[in-house]
Amino acid sequence: MTDPLTATQAEATTDTAIRRSRSLRSDIVFTFALAIGLYLAWVVRDVLVLLYVSALFAVVLMPVVKGITKLHIGKWRPGRGVAILIIFLAVASLATLFFAFALPPVIRDIREFIKELPTRGPQLLSRIRHIPFMQRVDVAALNAKLQDFATNFATYLLLSIRNWASKLFDIVTSIILTVYFMLEGETAYRWFLSFFPVAMRQRLDITLARAETRMGKWLLGQATLMLVLGLSSTIVFLLLNVRYAYALGVLMGIFNIVPIAGAVITVTLAILVAAIDSWGRVIGVAIFYAIYAQVETSFLTPRIMRSSVDLPGLAILVALLLGSAFDGIVGAMVAVPTAVLVAVLLQEYAIQQEPIIAAPHPVDKPQP
Repeated sequence: MTDPLTATQAEATTDTAIRRSRSLRSDIVFTFALAIGLYLAWVVRDVLVLLYVSALFAVVLMPVVKGITKLHIGKWRPGRGVAILIIFLAVASLATLFFAFALPPVIRDIREFIKELPTRGPQLLSRIRHIPFMQRVDVAALNAKLQDFATNFATYLLLSIRNWASKLFDIVTSIILTVYFMLEGETAYRWFLSFFPVAMRQRLDITLARAETRMGKWLLGQATLMLVLGLSSTIVFLLLNVRYAYALGVLMGIFNIVPIAGAVITVTLAILVAAIDSWGRVIGVAIFYAIYAQVETSFLTPRIMRSSVDLPGLAILVALLLGSAFDGIVGAMVAVPTAVLVAVLLQEYAIQQEPIIAAPHPVDKPQP
C-alpha cells in the first residue's frame, strides 16, 4: 500500500520539475525573441530614428498647438488640425518670403562670378599671397583647380541629386510623421501605456507629462537663442557692409537650431561671402563670431537652457556630443530634449532621494 505522504511528495516534486522545465523553455524563447527583436531593430534603425525624431518634434511642438487652440474669434476656436495648418502656413509663408527676396540676388551674383572666374580668379589668388605663410602657395596650380571646379560644378550637382533627393524624402517623411503624431499621438500614447501594469501606469503617465512640459520649454529656449544670434549677426553684417546681410542673418538664426554645427556652417558661409570684397570684412565677421560664441557658451546658453529645461551645462554638452556622434546633425538637434526625457525618467525611477531628517528641537533647560 502506497504511503499518502510519499505520493504527495512525489507529486510536488513532479510539479516543481514541470515548472522548472516551463521556466527554462520560457527563458530560452524570450532570449531568442529578444535577439531577433534587436536584430530587426538594427536592420530598420534608420526608420526607428526617423520615427523617434518625428515623435520628439511632435511632443516639442504640442505646446504651440495647444496655445493656438486656446485662441478664439467670437465663438469660433481652432481645433488641433486647424492649429497645425496655421503653423505650417506660417512657416511656408516665411520660407516663401525668404526665398523670393534672398535667392534672386545670390543666384545672379553666382552666375556673374562663374562667368568672371577666369579673370577674377588670379586677382583673388594674388590677394591670398599677401597673407602671411601663404607665399609658398602655387598660384597657377590653384587657379587651374578653381577653373576646373567651375567647369565641373554642374556635373557635380547632377551626380549629387540622388543624395539630395534621399535627404529631401527623409525630411518630407519626417514632417508627415510629425503631423500624424500631433493628430493621433494621444491614441498611440494610450496604446503604449496599456503595455504596463495598471499599478505603475498612472505614475509613468505623470512622469511623461512632466517630461513633456520641460521638453516644450526647450523649444522656447532654443527659439530665444536663434532670435538673439539672428538679430545680432544681421546688425553686425549691416555695419560691416557684407553682401546679403539680411539673408545671412536669417540663416544664422535658423541654423542655430543645430547646436554648434549650425552656427559654424553659416559663419563659414558668411566669411566666404565677405572674402569676395575685402579681408577686413572677413576679420570683422570672424571676430564677431568668436566673441558671440564665448558669450553664448558662457552666458546665454547656461542661463536660457537652465531656466527652460532645468539641466546643468555639463549635461547639455555631453548630450550634444553623444547626439552628434550617434546621428550627426539630426542627433545634435534632438540631443537636448532627449536628455530632458532621460533626466526626468532617471529622477523618478533611478535616483534615490536622501530622506530629509528634521533637526532635533533644543531641549529647554529648566529655569533655576
